[in-house]
Amino acid sequence: MVRIDGNPEAEHWLLLGHGSGAGMDHPFMATMAGAIAGDDLCVVRYEFPYMQTIRATNRRRPPDRMPRLLEALDQLVAQYRRHDRILAVGGKSLGGRVSATWAMDHPVDGVIALGYPFHPVGKPDNWRLEPLTLGQAPTLVLQGERDSFGNRSELEAITLPAHVCLDYVTDGDHGFKPRKASGVTEEVNLQRAAATCRAFILGLKR
Repeated sequence: MVRIDGNPEAEHWLLLGHGSGAGMDHPFMATMAGAIAGDDLCVVRYEFPYMQTIRATNRRRPPDRMPRLLEALDQLVAQYRRHDRILAVGGKSLGGRVSATWAMDHPVDGVIALGYPFHPVGKPDNWRLEPLTLGQAPTLVLQGERDSFGNRSELEAITLPAHVCLDYVTDGDHGFKPRKASGVTEEVNLQRAAATCRAFILGLKR
């Protein structure tokens, strides 16, 4: 089961995976997909097998291990890839990490990570950089400035390769939500993030 936003006849497509604890119908996923999609861009929201099980049983369970997650994305790409489409893969947190990891070993036109989990919370020395540093595809990482999985001050101390564009969401947490004192709203952050994603995807070429 998937959710499709935008035009299925569009040339540009994005396969959008969810974070570890919430599925494709979470407000963040629905808002971002709706704002990224358009007559010129189709967004496919999907769920990994463990989240499908949670939906069916209404019982919480941890994410599958990475090989199973990669297999699920591989099957999805095989379903939606066509020679006349420009295809990007991406997702929120876990979905972005899986997409970047998958793209290390598979050709794809672009990768998007919304709140990339650069390290586990509270473990800033346990970096997860390989999917970004060893990948080949053009990659957009949108990161909240206060993200507990890698904030701006931490990330400004590392160097990412030229194919990775790291853009910050103003005062955003892991879900891009800012503090009231920041002067911006969550809605503004999400719309700006979606606009950045749209520009990135529409700029991709085969």
